[in-house]
Amino acid sequence: MAVSQEMLAELRSEGEDLDLSWLDAPAAERGLRIAPGKRGLTLEEISTGTYGDIPMQSRNQSGRMRGAAPRGDAQQTQQMWPFRSSSWSQSAMLLYEEAVQRQWSSATDVPWAELPDLPEDLEYAMSQLCTFLTQVEFIAGDVPGQYAPNVSGEFFEVGLFLASQIMDEARHLDVFRKRALVNGIGLLQAGPGAVNLLTAQDFTEMASTLHLVGEGFVQSLFRMGEMFAQTEVDKRMFRLAAQDESRHVAFGVMHMKYVMETEPERRDEIHCYLDRMEGLLGAGSAQAGLTGGGETTEALAILLGGGSTEAQINEGYMKLMAIRKRQVNEYMHRLDVVGLGDRRQKMHPMMQMLLDPSKN
Repeated sequence: MAVSQEMLAELRSEGEDLDLSWLDAPAAERGLRIAPGKRGLTLEEISTGTYGDIPMQSRNQSGRMRGAAPRGDAQQTQQMWPFRSSSWSQSAMLLYEEAVQRQWSSATDVPWAELPDLPEDLEYAMSQLCTFLTQVEFIAGDVPGQYAPNVSGEFFEVGLFLASQIMDEARHLDVFRKRALVNGIGLLQAGPGAVNLLTAQDFTEMASTLHLVGEGFVQSLFRMGEMFAQTEVDKRMFRLAAQDESRHVAFGVMHMKYVMETEPERRDEIHCYLDRMEGLLGAGSAQAGLTGGGETTEALAILLGGGSTEAQINEGYMKLMAIRKRQVNEYMHRLDVVGLGDRRQKMHPMMQMLLDPSKN
């Protein structure tokens, strides 16, 4: 109900120190009544009326959230991206809600007490893989953490999703570190790192390298955990991590799709980002697999082959090529979805050779 001028005058007359000018500020909506949906009161339910009007461009450089009345004396915080296309992903609201509802605990949701002792070669191989993954997930949390402060309050859903992604990656670092230590081996050889992901200059460069490539390749690896996980405990660990990575990839794919629809002139720029990332993955023993250095590739081959004999390692390498092939083809599918199907002709040769023939 609107506050009448008579009521304002009466309230102000009750104390000299009262201002109450904020009561004059026009509300975006009056009489809002929002009912929870099937999944509760989600961000989608409250994105209604003018509160759901997401601007294409904003001058809001303060901490003001979308829908709040601006004020003249508000301090600007840091430089924020003014355009919706700079950070927006159509899936941000849905994926944030899913992240909140599907949180899991590395301490209690992985049945550590049921983990059996493995032969020494398999245990060492698993610890080496987990050493690499702790490093990967640490960087994967650092990268979105650099960008969250620059998300405008007009597009706060993106900031919320990035916060959930940082939490997911922290939990992944946590669970893989625990797996490396739980059976008495500990952390082994660190990988070469993916510090190039930390040098991205804007959100779209970050999404193209981290989400389209990095997170996507790791997601494929986790989803094929059934092939190399030696125990039901390990399989559950990879399943839980894979469901989180799927959200991260979906967010990045929808952001890149939005950029290609609204800023098609950035196509060549994005190809440059992918050239650089593919060049790193297509070189040496980490070819198209995002499996770290040679020691991690060897560890995967031992796990996939079921042991460290020559025959088992050879079998493991054959299965590893199947994982790499799947990684590259799922990457190509993501490129098709975002509108970069022409990447097939531009892809790094070592990755291109793993592509299935085009269905077009």
